[in-house]
This record gives sequence, C-alpha cells and structure tokens, in this order.
Amino acid sequence: MNILEYLAIFTLGYPSLMATIWICGGIYFYVHWERKQPWPAKLEWDENAPTVTVLLPCYNEGANVDETVHHLFKQNYPQMKVIAINDGSKDDTGSRLEALALIYTDLKVLHQPNQGKASAMNHGLSEATSDIIVGIDGDAILDYDAIGYMMGHFMNSPKVSGVTGNPRVRTRSTVIGKIQTGEFSAIIGLIKRAQRIYGMVFTISGVICAFRRTALEKVGGWNTDMITEDIDVSWRLQLAGGHVRYEPRAMCWVLMPETLRGLFKQRLRWSQGGGEVVLRYFSQTIRWKNRRFWPLMLEYIISVAWCYSVIALLIAWLVSQANQPMEWPITTQVFSYFGSILIAVSFIQFTVSFYIDSRYDKEIFRCVYWSIWYPFAYWILNMATVVIAFPKAMMRQQGRLATWTSPDRGERFHEQ
Repeated sequence: MNILEYLAIFTLGYPSLMATIWICGGIYFYVHWERKQPWPAKLEWDENAPTVTVLLPCYNEGANVDETVHHLFKQNYPQMKVIAINDGSKDDTGSRLEALALIYTDLKVLHQPNQGKASAMNHGLSEATSDIIVGIDGDAILDYDAIGYMMGHFMNSPKVSGVTGNPRVRTRSTVIGKIQTGEFSAIIGLIKRAQRIYGMVFTISGVICAFRRTALEKVGGWNTDMITEDIDVSWRLQLAGGHVRYEPRAMCWVLMPETLRGLFKQRLRWSQGGGEVVLRYFSQTIRWKNRRFWPLMLEYIISVAWCYSVIALLIAWLVSQANQPMEWPITTQVFSYFGSILIAVSFIQFTVSFYIDSRYDKEIFRCVYWSIWYPFAYWILNMATVVIAFPKAMMRQQGRLATWTSPDRGERFHEQ
C-alpha cells in the first residue's frame, strides 16, 4: 500500500477506534462504580459538615443571574456561602447582584474591571474561607443535591483535588440544541467516564466544578492568560499529584448556543484552549512521574493529526478529480466498509450513553433521532475548529490576559 492508502485507512478508521475505547471505559465506569451509587440519594448533613463557598463569576448575566442565584440557595447543603464576582459587566448584572445580596445574607458581591473569568475566580478565592470551593457559571442552574454529591469525594479521599460534575443542556428548542444534548451524553459524559478509568481527566468542566482549597492554593489558583481556565487548572492539579473525579449525579443545567455562529465560536475557543494547555505543559507530561498523562497526550496528538489528515485526504481527492496522475485509494467498497463500522459503533455509543444518562435525565431519549446527525454535522465543525485553533494556540502570546465576551446562550430559550 502507498502512503495515501495508509492515510485513508487512518482517517476512516480512527473515529471508530476511539469510540470503541470510550464505550469500553464508560461501561466499566458504570458497572464498577456508577450503578452502585444510590440515585436519588437521601443526603443528611449536620453542623459538622465541611464549609463550602460557591464562586459565581458573572459578565453580562443580567438576564440569567436572578434565576441562577435563587436556585443556588435551594441547595440541600447547610454550610454554604456564595461569592458572586461581577467582572466589569456592561449591563445591569452588578445592580441585580446587589439586590440579591439584600435577600440572601450568605451572598457576598464583589466588583472588578473586566479581567476575565480566571481573574474573577481568583478574586473570589481570595475572599473565601471555606475548605471546599465550588464554581458554576452565571447562567447555570445547579441541581439541589449537586454540592452534596461532590462533597462525598473530598470526604472519602484526601487525594482528591477536584471534582467535575455533569452539565446538562437546557436549550433543546432547535436542532442544534437537540444534537448538543446527545453530544453531552454520548461524547462528553462518556469520555469523562472513560478518562477517569484510563488515567487523567482532560478537563474539569468550568460550568460545574469543585476543588479542595489547599490544592488550588498549591498550584496558585487559576491562570489568567489561558483561554480555557478550566482545562488549565485541571492539568495543573493533576500534575501536582491530585486526583480528579467525575460525579455524574452532580447535575448542572446550562444554556448552550443555538446558532451555528455561536456554536463555532464556542468550539473554536475550546479547541484553542486545549491546544494552549497541551503546548504549555507538554514538557512536564512526558516525564516518567507523569506517565499517567501519556494516554491523554497520545489521544490528543493523534486526534489533532486526524483532523489534518481529513484535510490532506480532501486535497488528494480534489487533485485526483483534476485528472492528475494520482490513483484515488478510497473505492466505494472501502468507503462502505468503514462507513458501516462507524455507523454501527456510533449507534452503540449513543445507545450506551443514553441508557446510562437516562438515569438522571428521563427526557434525553427525545433527542435520539437528532443525535444521528452528530457525526455528519459536529465532526466537520470540530475538525474545522481544531485545524484553525491549533495554530492560534501556538501563536498566542503567553501572559496576555484572557478576557471574555458574552456567548450565544440560546436566545430562543428565553423567547419561549
């Protein structure tokens, strides 16, 4: 076989291979741990429960922050304080938070110029006194027992530095929203379960996360020059020897983009942030003491290579169509063979993940049909963002402050 044939086999076969790895890891996680966890559990706490401070960074969250705070103070956890950080919002977020502070005595409001989410989290951390720090976004709704479920991991093991929860998509009024619902279950949720089994977790989701305060202080809090501060802090905690756990019962209902433009901008940011983290910590992860990172690094490197291989294969196809002396290696039979495998594996992946997550989200099966289109739509989108984002990550100046802009939060959700 020539190099083009090898490239074709890799490009067509790699997605099925990785999906199989995630399926196996996810099933093991479910059988070994998850199915044994009571759901819903009746959690009982007394005055001796560890104190928790929830950090709520806000930028232009005037339309969402009231709902977020009201639900937050319905948590079934007794020792909880909330610090909301208004990061230079241009709308009425600041005044709304001050009004909420008059209602809830355990809510403290901080104001600062717009310096980014990481800076806001560090500001809140400097004012917190609790043993455990929880972070959620200003447009998220935290399930009432989420903090309790995450606390169990810290109480059971002193090695646990962070816990990532289970984000669930609220915006399901459009095709994009419905496909994302399936993605968060079949792709993101299943991958976190598998990564927990295989070694290291790539990221603690910033929308719902919990940390041991001493572990955060040991690594210096959040880096303010990283596009995705949640991926960055996840890696640094694990490089410092801490363990990261995934708690699927700690659900957080989030607003996601419902337009292609908003979705592209979000995924471009995620891709660039992942690239920045890999480039910054590559030299540390290849050391023998950090060998548990090797599968994660290998998977990331190969995945980036796969994205560029798709581009290379498309270019080769265009050249072959231009009547150049090049034999096109992908025949109808080859395409049908790998396509059939991919469809079968994708079906198994969505079936497994939907079955597991239906334990927490009974309405998830309404999105089954739309999930069929995930490989066709989202793979192309994610591939494009990685190809664009990785060079951006390489060229981005270290030390440059990473501020944020208001994302597409699914405005159609508010119109209903």
